[in-house]
Amino acid sequence: MTAPLLAVHGVKAFYGSIMALKGVDLEVREGEIVTLIGANGAGKSTLMMTICGTPRAREGQIVFAGRDITRLPTHEIVRAKIAQAPEGRRIFPRMTVYENLQMGAAAGSLDPSHFERDLDRIFRLFPILAERRNQRGGTLSGGEQQMLSIARALMSRPRLLLLDEPSLGLAPRLVHQIFAAIRDLNKREGLTIFLVEQNAFHALRLADRGYVMVNGEITISGTGRELLERPEVRAAYLGARH
Repeated sequence: MTAPLLAVHGVKAFYGSIMALKGVDLEVREGEIVTLIGANGAGKSTLMMTICGTPRAREGQIVFAGRDITRLPTHEIVRAKIAQAPEGRRIFPRMTVYENLQMGAAAGSLDPSHFERDLDRIFRLFPILAERRNQRGGTLSGGEQQMLSIARALMSRPRLLLLDEPSLGLAPRLVHQIFAAIRDLNKREGLTIFLVEQNAFHALRLADRGYVMVNGEITISGTGRELLERPEVRAAYLGARH
């Protein structure tokens, strides 16, 4: 079996004296969608940020494409072709949609000749952004801002896309739209995706594999289908209606 694209080995991370990650182990293989679920405060977003270098892993190792990135600064991790659409979107509100996408491309330090081609790709994936290209990011709806956050990350041409709570606060119609875009990125373009998501039902249906995090530790892992069928996962994260 080939080595995973991303391997996290025994990673511990702290906020001050508080241990947020307690020896996390997980893998993401090329071409997969891997989902991490868990309650608020479980450490999911901390793991995403630790992969990107902030906070720094105090113990353990993070390997991407065969390279140890544990001690790399964040800008070098981005140039290694990891991109993140963070929780809360964090777009540049005073910049236009077009300018936000330019910032995403600049983060990857890519050949400027690729920009227009990549822009066309983004506008096919999210047509509403083409209509809003000259509108300031801060005036977009929540769903449009989430699309822009994902699009900005894609402009750096990542091998691995980290998505942190992409459906948070969105209406059901927009949740379906966002998950459809994630599926297309993976199935049509072969993009590897590591997804943190509270909407466990949608996330696990989409995922090749999944992990459950409780209090900074991985407690359960398996295929998306296996996790959907486990009684303890259903009781804790899916609710009676599923």
